[in-house]
Amino acid sequence: MFLILVLNPGSTSTKIGYFEDNHCVIKETLRHLAEETSANLDHEKQAAFRRAAILEFLRKNSIDLTKMAAIVVRGGLLKPLASGTYRVGENIYADLCSAKYGWHASNLGSIIALPLANELGIPLYTVDPVTVDEFEPEARYSGLKGILRLSMSHALNMKAMARTAANLAGRRYEEMNMVVVHLGSGISVSAHHCGKMIDVNNANEEGPFSLERCGTLPALSLVRLCFDGSKGREEVTRLLTGQGGIFSYLGTKDFISVEQRIKDGDQEALQVVSAMAYQVAKEIGAMSAVLKGNVDLIVLTGGMANAKTLVDLITERIAFIAPVQVLAGEEELEALASGALRVLRGEASALEY
Repeated sequence: MFLILVLNPGSTSTKIGYFEDNHCVIKETLRHLAEETSANLDHEKQAAFRRAAILEFLRKNSIDLTKMAAIVVRGGLLKPLASGTYRVGENIYADLCSAKYGWHASNLGSIIALPLANELGIPLYTVDPVTVDEFEPEARYSGLKGILRLSMSHALNMKAMARTAANLAGRRYEEMNMVVVHLGSGISVSAHHCGKMIDVNNANEEGPFSLERCGTLPALSLVRLCFDGSKGREEVTRLLTGQGGIFSYLGTKDFISVEQRIKDGDQEALQVVSAMAYQVAKEIGAMSAVLKGNVDLIVLTGGMANAKTLVDLITERIAFIAPVQVLAGEEELEALASGALRVLRGEASALEY
């Protein structure tokens, strides 16, 4: 039996799980104080605060870190990578710590865990980072030379749910064509062909609008917004990635409250959610075209897949394409543990960065 510690840092919290093989013995979300996650702190200091909270959690729950076979963390913003499980070393650590490819809270995973893994003499892994890139050549073209479309998505959850959906269908992920949709604070819609994610919208700058992100905007209108002199570059970036979507229309990022407003008869809330579902359905149609109409299954996952109203609005537009499988929620801790376990069992090889 392999004992595995799993870490998934978010902006103000860290999800932690202790696994015995694929069995999750305990998992918890550790909440951090504002002064411990402040952008004014350097990454090493943030990691130190979180590392201390993790060690205290393990102590309180009588979990012996020295018995772990491996630690596995959610991957941050790295260079484009093939799907798989990667052994984290100094190269990954350096790129994440310096934010060479950008900063996200998930960068902290390796920064927190590599000193622990090195001290214990055990491997540190990351599985299917957000920069998993299996694009076909045509998918990279943006329409303007010098600007490439980038593969950046909720790859970890989508890959895991695609495998789950294939198992439920009694088939192998590597022999199926699927459109997999992650419905969360950002929305990723991806085309999977025989085990590879060959196209996906970059959830930060393309595709449907979501709870807080604008998605694809009319290009010339966006140019006018950027050059009207009222906003600087950082303010526009925050607007596009954190203050757009449902938040810009309804003033909230809490989708449960939006659902309640719809139940209470709020027609504006219903119209906004219907528009989001409309855009998701259009993107599913686009990814179905990528797969040349040969779609075995459409999978809806992520936190907002728990919302029946949203799921129904999407499904009524796309059910003609293929059967729809709803796998609500996120099982990122489980997906990380499974990725590490495949390597520990010798079922897959750890990839090098």
